[in-house]
Amino acid sequence: MNNVLKAWEVKVKKSQASAKKRAATMFTTMSVAHVDEEASDIKVSHVEKIFSNGDIYIGQWVAENYPHGDGKYLWSDGCMYVGEWCKGKSNGKGKFSWPSGATYEGQFKNSYIDGEGTFTGSLNDTYKGFWVMNKKHGKGKESYGNGDHYEGNWRKGLHDGQGTYQWNSGHQYIGQWKKGKMNGNGIMIWSNGNRFDGNWEGGLPSSHKDLDPLLLFSIEMSECVIHEAESPSVFPSEKMFIWSKGESKNHKHHKQQIRINSKNENKGRRQSVSVDERFTNHEECIRGLGINLQSVERQGVTICKGHKNYELMLNLQLGIRHSVGRPAPSKSVDLKATGFDTEEKLWTKFPPEGSKHTPPHQSCDFRWKDYCPFVFRTLRKLFNVDPAEYMLSICGDEALRELSSPGKSGSFFYMTHDDKYMIKTMKKAEVKVLKRMLPSYFEHVKTYENTLVTKFFGLHCVKLSGTSQKKVRFVIMGNLFHTNVRINRRFDLKGSSHGRITDKPESQIDANATLKDLDLNFIFRLQNDWFQDFCRQVEKDLEFLEHERIMDYSLLVGVSFRESNQELENSNSEPNSTGTSPRVSSADTDTSITSLNPTRWASVRLGMNMPARVEKTVRSHQNQLVGEATGEFYDVILFFGIIDILQNYDINKKLEHAYKSFQFDPTSISAVDPIQYAKRFRDFIFSVFKEDD
Repeated sequence: MNNVLKAWEVKVKKSQASAKKRAATMFTTMSVAHVDEEASDIKVSHVEKIFSNGDIYIGQWVAENYPHGDGKYLWSDGCMYVGEWCKGKSNGKGKFSWPSGATYEGQFKNSYIDGEGTFTGSLNDTYKGFWVMNKKHGKGKESYGNGDHYEGNWRKGLHDGQGTYQWNSGHQYIGQWKKGKMNGNGIMIWSNGNRFDGNWEGGLPSSHKDLDPLLLFSIEMSECVIHEAESPSVFPSEKMFIWSKGESKNHKHHKQQIRINSKNENKGRRQSVSVDERFTNHEECIRGLGINLQSVERQGVTICKGHKNYELMLNLQLGIRHSVGRPAPSKSVDLKATGFDTEEKLWTKFPPEGSKHTPPHQSCDFRWKDYCPFVFRTLRKLFNVDPAEYMLSICGDEALRELSSPGKSGSFFYMTHDDKYMIKTMKKAEVKVLKRMLPSYFEHVKTYENTLVTKFFGLHCVKLSGTSQKKVRFVIMGNLFHTNVRINRRFDLKGSSHGRITDKPESQIDANATLKDLDLNFIFRLQNDWFQDFCRQVEKDLEFLEHERIMDYSLLVGVSFRESNQELENSNSEPNSTGTSPRVSSADTDTSITSLNPTRWASVRLGMNMPARVEKTVRSHQNQLVGEATGEFYDVILFFGIIDILQNYDINKKLEHAYKSFQFDPTSISAVDPIQYAKRFRDFIFSVFKEDD
């Protein structure tokens, strides 16, 4: 790094004489950067700065120690941004170029490619159209390097909606698309004159009663491959800036006037306050929110030989290996009603010496039951779970971890070694609820692929040998926080206030602590398109839960402050074939955590790896459920999902509601009727999740 810095310093010294001229030329083609309507005059300097990492900035700079106005930033790796800045972020019109020769010119918002603009790749791919948070979204045209062309609608980076694709060979498709594939009504016209006009599914023509178009046009279809567009190696929003004092060498300053909000005039209005604006070190800022960035120990105790549940773990792993190893069903995800038969009494015996169907083992004699095996196998397929990787995660050489002693539910929780899956022991009543709702649950997750409800991968039971004949029931779920970024805060949100505050002192709250409603001091702000998807999905999920008479569920939210990950290395993240992130726990040591580079970790989807902002809130009194917004914003990555969906409104919950209603405000307690619970939950969630401006 020192060599790079010296090289840049030599270069700057040689070019100081022409610096003003270059800057003047650069700014003549750019418009004035956006400033707030209510403003006061404040001095601004034109600066040239060389940062300790070799980066260079030339342009307008305000006393708060960040760019605001027109400026040019050159990274030491060769990337460059020239354009408008607002409070330390690229915002407005600008141009970003990569060392490969690729360029983007157009609109930026909070350092994201957002608005109308043109990307020209190094391989002659060109996209001209609309973007939302680095994704092609809306109307757009793409000319591919191989000569193919697409014009039409895009959604989150993929062809979606009405569009026309023209192959360089002369073939043409006009019609509907979904997630990058031909889907819906469409017309394919091949260059040889053949034509298919009809319905498409997953990129292929759908079969008819009298003919199979896929067989009829098999040769032609083999030539109709959708070309993959070139993607930037890194997006502007992923590039880091150093605005800290003392991190740069200043060159000639030219004072001028610029209008920017003063402190008094901002009163009552939201103001985006960057982390570096408020502290010279981003870690100080996060700690200023009461968030400790020190590494925390990995959760749980490894179940080794001698542990009281060691044999139970072995039994579970043997049973899972047996279940997953069974012959797979057909490729169809349509199940017969018999697949949901939960009254099947078939048990598999696992004697230590082995049997015709089971291997010998070192555990005790036990029996194993697999509930609705074909249903859960199909669910795993719907959730894109690879059977081999699923088996290795749960049944590999690594032991499970026991997360904690039983809580008020009496359940034990176990985590796989790679943090992908969580195993929970269940009460008989919970098993009954899951079995009852399984057909509806299957249809719901099949219909709504972005559902936020818990993903269930298997339901099993182990009957131990001996006089007690004890049964232990398990459900296997996805771990919502299986990610390669550091989760700084976890919240379990219900929308009720009674007892919904942590009983730990602040000094004992770390990244593993799960906070509650009255601990929440943020409003989550989602970009427009994501917010609309979020609202629609929450409504659908709550309709499902209300119909199934479920209550007492929560929205589990994980917050990763982007500033807490800036210094972490990004060499360990290699997404696997399931589309999930690698075996890195959010609570691992610093060397095991990667930085927030979306090209290196799982793709963004609703509730997973979502870039967003949080706005800090303050409460006027202790029991205020949602605090008042302060106007202080922080860039974050969000993870969230609806958990604990197996509690129905049974007689016990009705009695709990009646008892607590005499002592507390009935609207503040968790145990309420499912209809009332869903309404209260909905109102609360939509008060703490808002659309970002």
